[in-house]
Amino acid sequence: MISEKFSKKIESAPLPPKTKDQLRGFLEGKELSDSQFKQIFDRVVREYQSTRIEACEAVGVIAAQSIGEPGTQMTMRTFHYAGVAEINVTLGLPRLIEIMDARKEPSTPTMTVYLESEYGIDRDRAREVSWQIEAAPLNEFGDITTDMENMQVVVHLNTKVCDKRKIAPMEIMDIAPKKMRDRRHYRDFEHKIDEDNATIIFLPKHEESYQNLFQLAEHVRNVIVQGIDDILRVVVRKETGEYILYTEGSNLKDVFEVAGVDTTRTRTNNISEAASVLGIEAARNAIIYEALSTLGEQGILVDVRHIMLVADMMCMDGEVKQIGRHGIAGEKESVLSRAAFEVTVNHLLDAAVANEVDELSGVTENVIVGQPIQLGTGDVKLIAVKPEN
Repeated sequence: MISEKFSKKIESAPLPPKTKDQLRGFLEGKELSDSQFKQIFDRVVREYQSTRIEACEAVGVIAAQSIGEPGTQMTMRTFHYAGVAEINVTLGLPRLIEIMDARKEPSTPTMTVYLESEYGIDRDRAREVSWQIEAAPLNEFGDITTDMENMQVVVHLNTKVCDKRKIAPMEIMDIAPKKMRDRRHYRDFEHKIDEDNATIIFLPKHEESYQNLFQLAEHVRNVIVQGIDDILRVVVRKETGEYILYTEGSNLKDVFEVAGVDTTRTRTNNISEAASVLGIEAARNAIIYEALSTLGEQGILVDVRHIMLVADMMCMDGEVKQIGRHGIAGEKESVLSRAAFEVTVNHLLDAAVANEVDELSGVTENVIVGQPIQLGTGDVKLIAVKPEN
């Protein structure tokens, strides 16, 4: 236990409650002299004070220049094998623009899927999980022939392949017709199942049309019968003593339902998907992580607090908004600030029609009208007082 004297000193310190709790936890059970406690206590207070910003500091402008200046020096290369064979990811400036624009769908959606301990150390079990995730079309499970004489498409399943990939032939024969109707939205066919020979026969409804037969054969070949439709490819890699799955394509909700997936560590680079599945706080963390990773990959170090400020602005209304005119910049109170960003005439015209008043409280609008901004020395008001005789 911490002595009562130390406890009172911590309680009266100019620190936030969370920092006080962390300090108590660190000191719990330690035998400290007064001088040692003072040394630790003074260091914590000094570090906390150094992380605080000055009053009237232009944090937004500094964050913008801290991200924007190194952003201009980033390479324009879009694709890069991020240490993973066969998986393309967008990096560099195009990726940073995607994050700041809060795109609904990134150009190369990908997931990093971590596994629970018993799956993560066993390659065979990790491979089994990857089969449950990777979209596998029907043509991978057997031979598909187009019988033009009898106007039918015959699928003969290879039971050895089915056994290897831990899926029963009957399950495939049930899934294929349902998926064709539901996911591929194709209904112009009938089907027959021969369970003994592991065969399924598809018949087009318009039996006299070869075009319909070939169209049916195309749908049969490509219907997904195992895995998640949106995950095109999965690569299994061993890193830091455990197997990790890297995917091409993203579907957080369905991947979370696969047995063996560690949902606490699995992540996606699709920020809007993280917001819809896990909530706005997860989306905020995803923005910070993705922006830092993108800059870090280029060897650019930006203080996390600048990116945290941007992420907070993007997420503060409970939904992910872009930085641009369809998001934060377009929703500012100031008319002049909105007009200075994009589509100037429209903003001024709409403001005039609506009889809007600009309070001139921000940076941009004060620069436009040529008066000091209300930050730093510009926020200090000097009043001359006549001295009394």
